[in-house]
Amino acid sequence: MNAEFEKKLGKNIRNLREKNKITQESLSTKLQLRGCDITRSAVAKIEVGQRHIYPDEIKLIKEILNVSYDEIFDIN
Repeated sequence: MNAEFEKKLGKNIRNLREKNKITQESLSTKLQLRGCDITRSAVAKIEVGQRHIYPDEIKLIKEILNVSYDEIFDIN
């Protein structure tokens, strides 16, 4: 993915997380409980586009935040 897309995707994930009133720490804990080895710091880096996000992470974030893939990838 290109850097600009990752920044927009990360910002969108942050907005969806905040809309669901979930902290970065809580999101990382929920991801860990589902078998995804990720820290709060890694979540923060994803949200600002400094770390790549993997397909399994996207799938789990979608489930945790109870949103669609369209909502996650709606970066316009």
